[in-house]
Amino acid sequence: MENIIKHPILEIPERKKITFSFDGKKLIGFENMVISSALFLNKIKIFSHHVKDNSPQGIFCANGQCAQCNVIVNGIPIKACMTPLKEGMIIESCNGLPELPPDDAPVTVGDSDIVDCEVLVIGAGPAGLSATKILGENNIKVILIDDKAELGGKLILQTHKFFGSQEDVYAGKRGIDIAKIIGNSVEVISNVQIWLNTVCLAVFSDGLVGVLKNNEEYILIKPKNLLIATGAREKMLVFPGNTLPGVYGAGAFQTLVNRDLIKAADKIFIVGGGNVGLIAGYHAIQAGIEVIGLIEALSQCGGYKVHEDKLRRLGVPIYTSHTTISANGEKDVESITIGQTDKYFNIISGTERTYNCDTILIAVGLNPVDEFYQKAKEFGFRVWIAGDAQEIAEASAAIFTGRIEALKILKEIGVDISENISELEEFAEILKAKPSQPIETEIKFKEEGVYPVFYCNQEIPCNPCTTVCDQEQIVTFDNLITQLPYFKGEKECIGCGKCVAVCPGLAVVLIDYRKDKNNPLVTFPFELSNEKLVKGQKIIVVSNEKELGIFEINRSRILKEFPKTQLISVKLPSNIAQKAVGIKLYKSKFNEPIDLYQKALIDDEAIVCRCERVSVGEIRKWIHSGVRDFNELKALTKVGMGACGGKTCTPLIERIFREEGISFDEIIPCTKRPLFIEVPMGVFANIKNEKEKL
Repeated sequence: MENIIKHPILEIPERKKITFSFDGKKLIGFENMVISSALFLNKIKIFSHHVKDNSPQGIFCANGQCAQCNVIVNGIPIKACMTPLKEGMIIESCNGLPELPPDDAPVTVGDSDIVDCEVLVIGAGPAGLSATKILGENNIKVILIDDKAELGGKLILQTHKFFGSQEDVYAGKRGIDIAKIIGNSVEVISNVQIWLNTVCLAVFSDGLVGVLKNNEEYILIKPKNLLIATGAREKMLVFPGNTLPGVYGAGAFQTLVNRDLIKAADKIFIVGGGNVGLIAGYHAIQAGIEVIGLIEALSQCGGYKVHEDKLRRLGVPIYTSHTTISANGEKDVESITIGQTDKYFNIISGTERTYNCDTILIAVGLNPVDEFYQKAKEFGFRVWIAGDAQEIAEASAAIFTGRIEALKILKEIGVDISENISELEEFAEILKAKPSQPIETEIKFKEEGVYPVFYCNQEIPCNPCTTVCDQEQIVTFDNLITQLPYFKGEKECIGCGKCVAVCPGLAVVLIDYRKDKNNPLVTFPFELSNEKLVKGQKIIVVSNEKELGIFEINRSRILKEFPKTQLISVKLPSNIAQKAVGIKLYKSKFNEPIDLYQKALIDDEAIVCRCERVSVGEIRKWIHSGVRDFNELKALTKVGMGACGGKTCTPLIERIFREEGISFDEIIPCTKRPLFIEVPMGVFANIKNEKEKL
């Protein structure tokens, strides 16, 4: 089994082992772990084969948004990523639909309860939790629902420290800790009902919202106010081999590794240089997984420079102006072929390179899960929207927008609020802003005393280093949260190291010349070992560009306020001390490209609709014949008719239209389904059937 048994940040809980079977083979998993993770635990990445072309199927989103992970459990087709594992489960590959029950199978039909509430919040991630906290503290009766088993949404996948304002969005704390802080504060509010494992199925024109609670009870909720905080779903790319098991979203990878503690891969390659891809790479290294490389189609990574620098310091090759040519393998991913592109994004001949890997993470952006909001607006609900469902941004921005929308609801209800919503919205725009271009900064070293050195050179909203300084000597230019920090030096630095430990970008070091002006003591943050490094241990000191040498640790400590960040002090020659940014334990291992994959690969063969296995070539054929109506395209090809309801393929098809020179105004959009999540028909009649209780 491939479970993670040690981690530098995450606590490893005791988990109960149970037995289950997959395609007749007896396996061992952990109770209540979702089935998809239990299969990965047993090194199974192929969950089924498609009935159309027998292509192997695996996970993609691990978030209930697609249907790639479908399996059959005790005779019922379900999503493996959303269903907890139970003792003795009989799980089979979903190579077609199971046999239908006989017509005379006895069932009991029940009425659906209708529950009234002041506010229904859909989604218990950072935005939903933040909003519920404000509403609950103002004595508003709230029902908070989420389709997962615990509060926090994507926060529970984040082992890194957050940027933003420490006062407003818990900057300097890790996502996993922020989830606990806000979650615990919501759980103690008496007028808040929390329904976990509850899926929102549909918003209806009569003002009701249909939900499936605990996979067995269909309930209708009639809210006076509705807040949508459903987050985002991952985008996909179209390239040959894009549906091979082993090609999946970076969020799915974080779910496997950081939530379910599965070592989901040995060697990964990342596609996308935004924050999601850069952070996923760092999470992989923390979990002991090798990152072969990362590509970004643009000329520079779009994520925070400090995240990029962390990977570069650890030896991860980052290739900008590169694209994916193909994912290669017979049954699952064996390698990836990439190529450099010109300014028109055409592949430059001769730049193709292929690298061995067993997993390809797609991190090319997110799309808002806003269909509930759009439908609620259409039906005249009093509805609000927050977090990534409103606009894709950092989780810190989601926390803040959840607060803002809650205040708007309070104002609508008639509750007096003291906050100035307009000012809060201005600050939210700062948190949501895209990172600026890096600034070339010159650090002026003085070879005396002790002081922090800041290697952050990008204006992003972040201030924890200014708030933890006991001497109040770390400030930003003009005291603006987006400006770069510096040390005033009006008072002596006491060398406490808090600024080093709190920095989300690991971009602060402490340099101490007090004892030796030629060989100062330099203190670095370190988050890559669950074992405390010790004095005398050898480590590698690095700049952002190269390794600077092997040195012995002079001192190792952990501050009480930051228990998962080690402060490692090393005595260095002054010329090296003024270049040193970080440390690592092992020399970087560079992977050489292998011979180019020989199978003939054609872009038109790439799959655009994963559910119905519709290719790019099929879509282009009908566009060339004059089709401009999504509904006609759907009738001709079955695109969008699969279990995911067109959630993944619709943006990809829109892109193909653009590539063919068809403007958005010429396209007739697809009619949205009334239900946004697939569900057994018997749910709506509240049929009680023991076989359906998984």
